[in-house]
Amino acid sequence: METGKYQSVLEKFRKYVMPTYAPKLLIEKGRGAWVWDSEERRYLDFAVGISVSNLGHCHPAVTAAIRKQAEKLVHVSNLYMTENQPLLAEKLINHCFDGVVFFANSGAESNEGMIKFARKWGSDKGRFEIISMEDSFHGRTLATLSATGRSKYRKGFAPDMPGFKQVPFNDVEALKAAIDDKTAAVLLEPVQGEGGIVPSCPEYLKEVRKICDEKGILLLFDEVQCGMGRTGKFFAFQSYGVEPDAVSMAKALGNGFPIGAFIVKRKWADTLAVGTHASTFGGTPLACAAASAVIDVIDSEKLLDNCVRMGEYLMAELGKLAEKYAFIVKVRGRGLMLGVVFDRPAGEFLPLLQENGMLALTAGENVLRLMPPLNITREEADTALRIMDRTFSEFSEKNK
Repeated sequence: METGKYQSVLEKFRKYVMPTYAPKLLIEKGRGAWVWDSEERRYLDFAVGISVSNLGHCHPAVTAAIRKQAEKLVHVSNLYMTENQPLLAEKLINHCFDGVVFFANSGAESNEGMIKFARKWGSDKGRFEIISMEDSFHGRTLATLSATGRSKYRKGFAPDMPGFKQVPFNDVEALKAAIDDKTAAVLLEPVQGEGGIVPSCPEYLKEVRKICDEKGILLLFDEVQCGMGRTGKFFAFQSYGVEPDAVSMAKALGNGFPIGAFIVKRKWADTLAVGTHASTFGGTPLACAAASAVIDVIDSEKLLDNCVRMGEYLMAELGKLAEKYAFIVKVRGRGLMLGVVFDRPAGEFLPLLQENGMLALTAGENVLRLMPPLNITREEADTALRIMDRTFSEFSEKNK
């Protein structure tokens, strides 16, 4: 029953907030892998803000860094230098490839900037077109929507911005056929997120890199969702032995504090010169302090190792559930970026999981997206497996 604080917040939400979302749960606090609602009910969070709180909620090191910096300096704009921004850039470069960093505020902004980089690079060559993948997702701005390979997100926002085309993911021949003298870059997610938790085939990225080199065009990776340790490497592309010319990131970079970025290789460092691109709030002292703490925690707590270990465990145990329940088609993913593929809409299971004390997401139409914190424990993983087993069992009973 909608009473008390929940009812009050719901009424204000419906009256004053633009209805682009339709939330039905009022979350009040979080700690680690858990969140609590307004009725003090606890939920195991396998959504973590859509792969944002990779360190769990309210990690003490990130909280301390934000508190300390907020008392010193929050914002002065990029017309002035601050200490935290180049320090964070150095840490990112040390975890990626040699290059330079542009700081933004979100994944869409980071991808917009990376697209602008590619167009600027190709402007004197007559190259401006970006080839992206079917079922991809790159953001909600007009340019990133045009790059996104899922037409449902573009519905109602036509016409698409020109200069984009899509080809099937993991299809080398389709990519070759799409490249022409107007192509500036290929843009893809090494592991597709919104499209259904679909990893690149082992040799696909190597072939794409080879094609881009042969054609003299750029290779851009969108790691907004699959980056920052989510797959067991700091960046997902590092599992494939392939380096892009530029890579974007956001989401988990600040563990909930808004910050995005993209890195370009050093040989392209001067492509976006003074005055060609900017962001008022990109890379503030506060945002950079948070992100710097995130990287330190990933390293010091050896979270990439835990991600691999717990990812393998969950993948194996989810495979057992797939054998047990006929409506589970398969399980796929990398690290702690996992997808349970059903023979029906995955959205049917979300309210049932929530009722049993677990939060998750969908990806595509029929994939349950599981993205626990990278520091999840074996005990928490087992709790999640018990909740899913119970939920699937109850679903089976009701749908005999």
